[in-house]
Amino acid sequence: MTETHVKTDRVPIYGPEFAEAPERVYARLREYGELAPVELAPGVPATLVIGYDAALEVLRDPATFPKDARRWQAGVPADCPVLPVMMWRENCQAADGPAHTRLRSPVVDGLNRLDPSALRENVERNADLIIDGFAADGEVELMSGYARTLPTLVMLEMFGCPPDLGERMRIGFSGIIEGVDAEASNALLGGAIMELVALKREKPGADVTSWMLSHSSELTDEEMLHQLVTLLGAGIEPEQSLIANGVRLLLSDDRFGGDLSGGSLPVEDALDEILWTDPPLANMGITYPRQDVEFRGRLLPADQPVVISYAAANTDPSRAAAGWAGNRAHLAFNAGPHTCPAKSQARLIASVAIEKLLDRLPEMELAVPVDELRWRPGPFQRALTALPVRFPPEPPRR
Repeated sequence: MTETHVKTDRVPIYGPEFAEAPERVYARLREYGELAPVELAPGVPATLVIGYDAALEVLRDPATFPKDARRWQAGVPADCPVLPVMMWRENCQAADGPAHTRLRSPVVDGLNRLDPSALRENVERNADLIIDGFAADGEVELMSGYARTLPTLVMLEMFGCPPDLGERMRIGFSGIIEGVDAEASNALLGGAIMELVALKREKPGADVTSWMLSHSSELTDEEMLHQLVTLLGAGIEPEQSLIANGVRLLLSDDRFGGDLSGGSLPVEDALDEILWTDPPLANMGITYPRQDVEFRGRLLPADQPVVISYAAANTDPSRAAAGWAGNRAHLAFNAGPHTCPAKSQARLIASVAIEKLLDRLPEMELAVPVDELRWRPGPFQRALTALPVRFPPEPPRR
């Protein structure tokens, strides 16, 4: 069996060039067709799925494209920078079939017990608290001063997590995603989550962690650890980028700017566009074929990662749309049996966070030209390093 494409040079999807202009890298990768040979880190080969239809086919076929990474990671050094993101964990994200059903059900049931009105109030209250801290200053760096802090506070409340554990988790997640001292970051994260599980077994409350622990699936502490790594990771890291990327679009694009002072904030339209063109998790949905697979004219080697590029698949020229507003067929929340179980909560948090910010500071503007904004490194995320803004000072409301 041979590959039908002659080009075999692997394209790195890490480092400064990719971080600053991934769309240029995706355009170059389209020369390979729907599937492209890439490197996720030095010496870590993978196939990147950049076609929309091909991505859907992979995501909907767990029998051919399973999620279990154990055979792959057996051949990867312990200090591999992408290992903490890709390593097998005993959670619903890494399981298929009956095991996936058992592990996913307490997650879905726990999230479904959240009252949307209570969640909205949680976001609004914490947003007001944070904005009060900088409203009188006339300027703020929104990534660290708002977009990163707000999802952390909201998630801590949702999962019944004390602030000190939450801060350790946030630092751990950040280090893992960026591949910076990944082993230490993974250990920091795991220790904090195990402390949370022990706390909730002893003193359960009205929170997602306690509800998952009381579920009929009877998850072990180890299973809870890996479930919460996935849930909290998806609720803190990508959420902060969804908020920040949405604000960036609203403040920098003339299509949206005209509405900000008129009281009709096009936040939902901006989020639709971001989820299509700049999803916070740009490349994920990783699978590991158990044997060589011939797929759409390419040979995919056994146990080598097949990664879904949500960003590239969403912007596949064959799927180009006249506009993104109201179109929810993007892949930003995955698809198939592993569709994100918290996508409605994630969208609500981001929408309320942006609405509250623009309501409180309606004359806010970027403090630097949009093309001077910089992006965090790594193959998986689309995240700004900073988002400085300025505005007429406003008195705190509390």
